[in-house]
Amino acid sequence: MNIFPDDKELKRLITLDDPSPLRAAADKLRRERYGTDVYVRGLIEFTNHCRNNCRYCGIRAGNNPVRRYRLSEEEIIAIADKGYGQGLRTIVLQGGEDPAFDDGSICRIIKGIKDVHPDCAVTLSIGEKPEVSYRKYFEAGASRYLLRHETADEAHYRKLHPDSMSLSNRKQCLHNLKEIGFQTGAGFMVGSPFQTLDNLVEDLRFLQGLQPAMIGIGPFIPTKGTPFENEPHGSPEMTLNLISILRIMFPYALIPATTALGSILPDGIILGLKAGANVLMPNLTPPDVRKLYSIYDNKSSIKEEASVTDGSLAKLVRSAGYGIVVDRGDVKALS
Repeated sequence: MNIFPDDKELKRLITLDDPSPLRAAADKLRRERYGTDVYVRGLIEFTNHCRNNCRYCGIRAGNNPVRRYRLSEEEIIAIADKGYGQGLRTIVLQGGEDPAFDDGSICRIIKGIKDVHPDCAVTLSIGEKPEVSYRKYFEAGASRYLLRHETADEAHYRKLHPDSMSLSNRKQCLHNLKEIGFQTGAGFMVGSPFQTLDNLVEDLRFLQGLQPAMIGIGPFIPTKGTPFENEPHGSPEMTLNLISILRIMFPYALIPATTALGSILPDGIILGLKAGANVLMPNLTPPDVRKLYSIYDNKSSIKEEASVTDGSLAKLVRSAGYGIVVDRGDVKALS
């Protein structure tokens, strides 16, 4: 069903000066599907090595000043175990496209988590891989995969990425993930260099065709050591409008209030929840390397706590009228 058949109406909503009715409609739909539940995912940024040279990313291969790190398989599994003890029932393994973590290594990590905590969901966010690799990860026990498409427009994609990458492959990876059975997540930056309103509408239309389980968006933030380091950051207000639009278009979706939003807007996380988001991602990455996962400048993070249901984050979420729950937080029916 095409909730917004008119592209002009979408553009109007994206740029609303008074988004109150839009936010209220989105929050109503979110409460109808998910109540006031907020799902939390423990994020482990396990490597900042990356083979790619995306022009917006602080850990791009060509950003030589970045101090690189890799967590060991044993460290990753131990961190996931700690997160489980705090009440986290989803672990997100995120990293650059690092050849040092081959399929065998990724599968051992997945099994190491699942063998001890079979009720815990493992989400991967490790980029473009061959279909056979995705199948191995799924068979090892991973059930979700995040792969933001960043832009659905070919000309815009070319301005953001090196010639060694292709939008067609990115999209094919997303379709492969869905076909295998992953709860698949896509998404895009808001306000990236050269982006137009038409690009944003094309992103929304691409998502309508893909019907992902998860949708992550955040404002573009310029990063030192990239070709776009002097570009302006994306609009947080437009990002919030788009979160609401996404909730209305995809009532079933798992939509995070991202750290990028919180990095340029002091109360961005709570505003994201009020706009229709229902996922938060506390950061479990060890503090000594966390700052090195510098995909953009001034990156904030939701810190881990002794208990996800009885800490400062939980109190903040309750003050906004929602509540963190100890739950895998699987997607509701895609309809």
